[in-house]
Amino acid sequence: MPALPFPAPQSPGVAEPRNAQGVIEVIRRGVDLVRSGAASALCTAPIHKKALKDGAGFAFPGHTEFLAHLADTPYVVMMLACDQLRVVPATIHIALAQVPQALTPELLETTIRITENALRRDFGLSHPRIAVSGLNPHAGESGAMGGEELSFINNLVQRLAAEGLTIKGPLPADTMFHARARASYDVAICMYHDQALIPIKTLDFDGGVNVTLGLPFVRTSPDHGTAFDIAGKGLARPDSLIAALRMAARMAKARHGHD
Repeated sequence: MPALPFPAPQSPGVAEPRNAQGVIEVIRRGVDLVRSGAASALCTAPIHKKALKDGAGFAFPGHTEFLAHLADTPYVVMMLACDQLRVVPATIHIALAQVPQALTPELLETTIRITENALRRDFGLSHPRIAVSGLNPHAGESGAMGGEELSFINNLVQRLAAEGLTIKGPLPADTMFHARARASYDVAICMYHDQALIPIKTLDFDGGVNVTLGLPFVRTSPDHGTAFDIAGKGLARPDSLIAALRMAARMAKARHGHD
């Protein structure tokens, strides 16, 4: 297989837009390999999105959206996972003020269904236990602190439970993540970015893995960025990348065994 072009010299901690097209082609090749069956899973390293945009007009917010485009997948879900916890934010990289408008019943239902299917297929859980958080403090406290729980979250959870999903909620987010609570579910569906990511990064900052659910192939990545500020200084820890590689292998084995 021919080497891909990287015309400019590379220096640790320095973004090089002239190499942007080469980075994009590496991602394309990775997708081609995993979709053709030559590879069982795709584990991606962090990318510098501004360098890709400046050097090659990269038109996607990030890695995940580009992978969804390459796979012609209309909707994907971001999961963060470690040994103690799996979390899925229903809304991701938007301002907190935009969350109530973005959090629709359709979005939440799609997120839950993709997550439930992935836990069965890629994690080998025959009956995944799903916990759904509320949006508001105390899960709205019967409408006293917000109405989303009463207006649609509770009804959705009850309808999915009636279909046979093992699901509960909406639960107050401030009591969902202690050890005894975590033992009662396999994944927590949260309403916004920080509600999901604060607990998992507190539990395992170095070992968390980003998993993209809903793609036609297994994809994992470290739960961190490029960290240019410490590049080349011998300070970076490989824990998250190692965890991402191991999780990709386990998911691929589960998926292929399921298939």
